[in-house]
Amino acid sequence: MRRKREGERGAALLTVLLLVAIIAVMAATALERLRLSTRLTANAVALDQARALAFAAEALATGRITDMLQREPGRITLAGGWSDRPYTIPLPGGVATARVTDGGNCFNLNSLVTDLDGVYVADPTAVTQFARLARLLNVPGGDGIAAAAADWIDSDDQPLGAGAEDSAYGGLATPYRTGGTLMVDPSELRAVAGVTAEAYAKLRPWLCTLPTAERSRLNVNTLTPEQAPLIAMLLPDTLGVDQARALLLRRPAAGYGEIADFWKPLSEQGITPDPAAQQQADVKTKWFDLRVDVTVANSELQERALIDATRLPARLVSRQWGELS
Repeated sequence: MRRKREGERGAALLTVLLLVAIIAVMAATALERLRLSTRLTANAVALDQARALAFAAEALATGRITDMLQREPGRITLAGGWSDRPYTIPLPGGVATARVTDGGNCFNLNSLVTDLDGVYVADPTAVTQFARLARLLNVPGGDGIAAAAADWIDSDDQPLGAGAEDSAYGGLATPYRTGGTLMVDPSELRAVAGVTAEAYAKLRPWLCTLPTAERSRLNVNTLTPEQAPLIAMLLPDTLGVDQARALLLRRPAAGYGEIADFWKPLSEQGITPDPAAQQQADVKTKWFDLRVDVTVANSELQERALIDATRLPARLVSRQWGELS
């Protein structure tokens, strides 16, 4: 009888030990979940703070752009050092740094088509210019890339001479179709036939995707000499990069008041730009690129936005967020 009681006591002790172990595991799990929940809440708060700082930077940028355009409605120059100049907004717990640059000094991929009442039709002149830009940048297969990029955007399913429509992508290991509409981001070019990683790396700094199917209008007052290929692109086979760079280096300190003054040296050399090329150069800026870097505690947030200044006050028309780290 005594042995039986001792066995019962051993079983009870074992049961108690098992219960303690189970409770310990449950407590540890609960604590881990609490720690994770606390961390997620902290991250969410940091993200909200970062976005609020970014919104403040947006308001500052659009306000300054509006003021600048109201002061100089006839032309925009680099006077005052506004381009790519960091504007810092310090606040308790974080800081936001905004940089504004000319958002129109680029090749607009969406200009590869013309919008005809909602139907996108390839623009041969823009396709030629894109192919020319690729050659100037030593990108192989530029003609095919330009044609395929136009086919990616246009509304029909008939490929241009060296282009590619749905049939070119349907047989891939992972088949997909062309966009059939305007591009939202230059990274979409990476999916276009003929665009290798190397080709995209060379082209990317020169590209943009403005939300209009219109040819790029380059501001000769804000272009840098390093951006000379964009001017040379406008005059296929008649203007080299060195000549275009020389034109930009001759720019007066106060910039050009009229676009005709920019083209005048070419006329003296016997080069007459065609009217379409002349219309793509300007002394004003209608689009601005905004970059915002936000730091809150140990988190960082990056934003890139496009500001439309075609009419005042300037307004934000698109934004893309980076990742919190």
